[in-house]
Amino acid sequence: MNPLKIRNLHRDLGYFYIGLIISFAFSGILMNHREDWHPEKYTTETKLIKVNLPNEDLINDKFAENLAKTYGIDDKLRRCKVKKGEVKISFENNDIEIDMKTGKGEIISFSKTPIISQTMKLHKNTSNWWIYYGDIFGISLITIAITGAIMIPAGKFSFKQRGWKLALAGIIFPLLILLFV
Repeated sequence: MNPLKIRNLHRDLGYFYIGLIISFAFSGILMNHREDWHPEKYTTETKLIKVNLPNEDLINDKFAENLAKTYGIDDKLRRCKVKKGEVKISFENNDIEIDMKTGKGEIISFSKTPIISQTMKLHKNTSNWWIYYGDIFGISLITIAITGAIMIPAGKFSFKQRGWKLALAGIIFPLLILLFV
C-alpha cells in the first residue's frame, strides 16, 4: 500500500475518533477508581436512620420499596442485597446502607455529576447501535495502530528496527498484570 495513503488513513481515523478516544480514556480512568470514590455522582445529603430489620431471607426488593416509602424516597430501585453483614439498597438517586446487627444505617442522596456522568455512560451503554459503533471503533483503533507502526520509513526508529520491541513490551506488560496481580 502507498505510504501516503497509509499516513492519510491513519491521520483521518485519528481525527475522526479523537473525541471518542479522549472520552473513553477519561471515563476509563474514572471507572478504574470507582471503588475509591464515585465520580459519576456526588453526595448532596446524608441522613442517619435506625431500622428494625426482618430476617435476612425477607430482605428483598419488596422490603426495599416499602423502606423507601417510609423515608420518602421516590426513586427507581436498582438493587437490594445483603453483603458482609450489611443491607445495601441502591436507587436511582439514593443509596441505603444498614448494619444487619444494629439496624443503624444511613440514606445517602446524590446527584449525577454533569459531563462525567454522561461520559461514563459510554462504557456502560449496551444498545445495539452503540455496540456496533464500538466494534467499528475497535477495528479503527487496530487500523490506527497498524498504520502508525508501518508509516515510519526504514531507519533506526522504524517498526522493523525498534518499534516491534516496544510493541512486544506493550503486549507483555498487560499479560503479566493479568497473570500476577
